[in-house]
Amino acid sequence: MELAIGQRLRMGSVGVWNSISPYLGGLGVASLVVSFLVGLFYNMILAWILWYFFHSFQNPLPWRDCPLNLNRTGWVSECEKSSSVNYFWYRETLNITPNIETSGSVQWWLVLCLASAWCLVYICFIRGIETIGKAIYVTATFPYLVLTIFLVRSLTLAGATDGLIYLFTPNWETLKNPEVWLDAATQIFFSLSLAFGGLIAFSSYNAQKNNCERDALIVGCVNSFTSIYASIPIFAILGFKANENYNDCKNWNILTLTNSFNIGDENITLENYDDWFKYLNTTDPSEVKSLNLKTCNLQTFLDQSASGTGLAFIVFTEAVIKMPGSQVWAVLFFIMLFSLGLSSMFGNLEGVLTPLLDLHMIPPWIPKEIFTGLICLTSFTVALIFTLGSGNYWLEIFNSYVGSMPLLIIAFFEIISVVYIYGINKFNDDIEWMSGRRPNIYWQATWRFISPFMLLVVFVAYVVVEAEKQPTYNAWNPDYVQFPLADVQPYPEWVFVICVLLSVLPVVSIPLVALYKLMGFLKKYIMNRHNQNPYTNE
Repeated sequence: MELAIGQRLRMGSVGVWNSISPYLGGLGVASLVVSFLVGLFYNMILAWILWYFFHSFQNPLPWRDCPLNLNRTGWVSECEKSSSVNYFWYRETLNITPNIETSGSVQWWLVLCLASAWCLVYICFIRGIETIGKAIYVTATFPYLVLTIFLVRSLTLAGATDGLIYLFTPNWETLKNPEVWLDAATQIFFSLSLAFGGLIAFSSYNAQKNNCERDALIVGCVNSFTSIYASIPIFAILGFKANENYNDCKNWNILTLTNSFNIGDENITLENYDDWFKYLNTTDPSEVKSLNLKTCNLQTFLDQSASGTGLAFIVFTEAVIKMPGSQVWAVLFFIMLFSLGLSSMFGNLEGVLTPLLDLHMIPPWIPKEIFTGLICLTSFTVALIFTLGSGNYWLEIFNSYVGSMPLLIIAFFEIISVVYIYGINKFNDDIEWMSGRRPNIYWQATWRFISPFMLLVVFVAYVVVEAEKQPTYNAWNPDYVQFPLADVQPYPEWVFVICVLLSVLPVVSIPLVALYKLMGFLKKYIMNRHNQNPYTNE
């Protein structure tokens, strides 16, 4: 739908919705605001990737071992209690505070990486679609090469099969959770750049007779294929890591048992550990119980695999250090991540720049290169909040509240606007004129009923679930009793207010612009009626 409407009307998001109806101008503004806010924290992730990329050339990798304490008599306590990869991520990279209320200081190394990330985005975007088209050849194709290399390597790792079984074994109970559906919708919006306005802006550059239906099918299929293709090496490596942790757990238990029962070092192995454990637990259960052995369960280690930023900066970095030639794999991995993130930033920045051009907010004497630079500079300045010690907590807030519910609302009103205001028959005529084919019954049913209904159901379910629980966040607190487990803390009231504002403010322009246009119409109508009254001049 976004491809077709942008291609037909030849405008960005603000221009498209304004041309359909002046009352819909707020939709374009909402997409602009969401693209701007998402771009803020998305480029911070690119800054983290650059930080890890620069450190990937060291031998050994800096997250392989814990650093020594000040007395050089042992490991740093925080690292010893958690792990070297956790310590490098939370302390060496983020220098994270124990809670969101403690802001901490600006981390200069993250500021430099953030500035570098925005400079690279600007260089690739400096000439608009002309330079983006050249850069996209690299950013879109290189990840497939790296994924293929990782695929071949990951499938040869011990435990890869366990990870793949875990990937393709469905858990039907999770489908009852509305947050899962919201996460799935958010993932689709991000992967296809829906409701951000960037897709509308890019499609406006297409030839008017371009087959947009074919493009939509190709993009959707390639996106789904890529998701599955990328998940195979990811879960194979997660299976490898889970097996490593599982074996480490059993080895620790084996060492404890051999020391306690005076058993030869080579008698208990990983292969016969279960048999020995059953035998010892049968012959001397009280002694075995007193040892407080670890519970070693492969399924538990698979379930504990991190997600989000933790997947890239904790799980994968830990897996990489256990692979031969770890520096090479680390460099390839972070180049791939940066390429993927950079191509996503193109859509976000286009979703900001094109609507501003449609609003005629740029004086004609200002070159587009200068204005693009001002947007990047403004974004960099605002994003400095993410370089604070509490920056990771704020990034999670932006990710949870800006990149989810507002996208649902924008997408819902986009569908309603095209189908019931622009007119589905007129829209079908436009697509037939552009592609030579009229949309079939699948598209008709999806646009008219299925998509708006599903978006509405997910939105209502999410609001109900969120209203019933107190929002919390996971804090990294070395003083927490159960450290290194996450210290789950409730958001302070003032932070919760910001969370609500981040959910509402991006889309508040939709009713405000409609109300403003309605007031203008009523004022004009009243003035016309007043001027037509023959008694007003008496």
